[in-house]
Amino acid sequence: MDRLATWISRLFGWSLLFLSGFVALETLLRKLFNTSLQGADELGGYILAIGSALAFIVAMIDRAHIRIDVLHARFPLRLQALVDWLSVLSLGVLGLFFLYVGWFVIGDTLAYGSTAATPWRTPLIWPQSGWYAGLAIFALCSFAMAARATRLFLSGRHEQLAAEFNPVSAEDELGEELQQMQDR
Repeated sequence: MDRLATWISRLFGWSLLFLSGFVALETLLRKLFNTSLQGADELGGYILAIGSALAFIVAMIDRAHIRIDVLHARFPLRLQALVDWLSVLSLGVLGLFFLYVGWFVIGDTLAYGSTAATPWRTPLIWPQSGWYAGLAIFALCSFAMAARATRLFLSGRHEQLAAEFNPVSAEDELGEELQQMQDR
């Protein structure tokens, strides 16, 4: 899953660089030639919508989602394992909820033949399909992680569950940042 997170991060990074170049070109064309390619805001919205769905995956894999862990480290190992297991299960439920609600959005778009209210008149099914694909990948990854956490929890392997699913502590983040500084 780490490779998936890296690939997604790079894809989103390249998409944002492309969008930055497009906006810069749009700005130059407006200032110098009083013309416009139009659609920079539309394209930006599509990239951010798809990118946010993909960011869910990266945050889940890197354990970067927000959890208040002030008390977590003070809990006994079994309680930590229970909290971690429940948090991973809740991400699986969230993935299922996203799929459910997103399907209605896709269905409405198809039923109405919706297009963007912009000069490009983009059929909205195109960007929404990318958005929904990101949500589907998030759901699949969250189900896989929930299944792994459930197997570890029910088999009593609480230490392994803690190692894989505990929130990243501030000390761990600091150590990682210092290591990255030394590598540079």
